[in-house]
Amino acid sequence: MGLTIGVDIGGTKIAAGVVDEEGNILSTHKVPTPGTPEAIVDAIASAVEGARAGHEIVGVGIGAAGYVNRQRSTVYFAPNIDWRQEPLKDEVERRVGLPVVVENDANAAAWGEYKFGGGKGHRNVICITLGTGLGGGIIIGNKLRRGHFGVAAEFGHIRVVPDGLLCGCGSQGCWEQYASGRALVRYAKQRANATPENAEILLSLGDGTPEGIEGKHISMAARQGDPVAVDSYRELARWAGAGLADLASLFDPSAFIVGGGLSDEGELVLDPIRKSYKRWLVGGNWRPVADVIAAQLGNKAGLVGAADLAREPDPIM
Repeated sequence: MGLTIGVDIGGTKIAAGVVDEEGNILSTHKVPTPGTPEAIVDAIASAVEGARAGHEIVGVGIGAAGYVNRQRSTVYFAPNIDWRQEPLKDEVERRVGLPVVVENDANAAAWGEYKFGGGKGHRNVICITLGTGLGGGIIIGNKLRRGHFGVAAEFGHIRVVPDGLLCGCGSQGCWEQYASGRALVRYAKQRANATPENAEILLSLGDGTPEGIEGKHISMAARQGDPVAVDSYRELARWAGAGLADLASLFDPSAFIVGGGLSDEGELVLDPIRKSYKRWLVGGNWRPVADVIAAQLGNKAGLVGAADLAREPDPIM
């Protein structure tokens, strides 16, 4: 036990933070995210060294967007970094001289929320992150469940529409094509193009055309009652809630924790998700219904969760 460092690898920056046993971040250090895999490993080491100054550190946890093996050491595949069978644990350990564990970034965020955020007090929670894409994590019986090969909880790539929209993973009809930030923008553009008279506020916030609509415009317009913006959130929530109902059939959690950038909109998105979830939950009128609650740690969840996962030899089953 003791202080650990969590590392969050983002598209533009790599953040490292010293985290105590209560989930408090004591210091941070950020460096730009470079463009090559080897340079990223060097940047991770640099961020760790910057954060650890003045602290006695017992380990490092790294949250990586990609498939990580069961041993928490190798990145099988990362969609946005050219890592293929990357021995990230060994590479970083050689540079920083500390024990290192590697975890999928969505799993790390889920663990952070379970331990220190919206999941406190629950033993069985499912976390989903509604951001640019859709990710998540599974905590059952106070354990992070990662599957036999370590790559479970890739919720965004459950196929919900046979032969549906093409996904960046190469498949078609994946859940994240219908419940994510990208999907929300697509809904708004389609609706604004079909009925511009119902999108006056929304269009005024951009360049006046459907093509100029951005996610921030949809949020602002929905809060002002713009019909297209509000309906776009309802469509996103319909798909998100239906997916939660399917996950409830699989895992029967006591709570769903909804994180990611879209959760920052609070009840604007959570209330319709709850309604859709109950609508599609089998036996929803006669069975206990899991809470659907907002994540509390924001963009700190992954860093805090990765740091905490480095504190024990293997809290995962």
